[in-house]
Amino acid sequence: MPDAVPDPITRLNAALEGRYTIESELGQGGMATVYLAKDLKHNRNVALKVLKPELAAVVGAERFLTEIETTANLQHPHILPLFDSGEADSFLFYVRAGQQVAEPPPRVSAAARPGSGKEKPLHRVLTPEYPDSTGLSI
Repeated sequence: MPDAVPDPITRLNAALEGRYTIESELGQGGMATVYLAKDLKHNRNVALKVLKPELAAVVGAERFLTEIETTANLQHPHILPLFDSGEADSFLFYVRAGQQVAEPPPRVSAAARPGSGKEKPLHRVLTPEYPDSTGLSI
């Protein structure tokens, strides 16, 4: 019987051993998956965005690398800084601060409100319909 292929979180934890520990998946888009992780060196929660390996193999990583470069150069009080980026075991990733949300933005369920015990970093994309995206984590 062939060995089972490990799930992505197990593979990521092995690839990032000693640097980050993946705790849970926060969400996914067409290009990448965002995870809640622990930065082991600084003992803090972070949001770790990982390019989907199958996408990188088909269309390349250029767009994601451009996103990393752009993100690293953004400076605004409502945009959390990029802490780290790199490649580990064919996973291309970058890391930003994880932050608790003080007030839920539109489309965040009441179950995720502060005090509910379900708080977690919020993934938010800057778009024209949400130009003031407070509480954004990655």
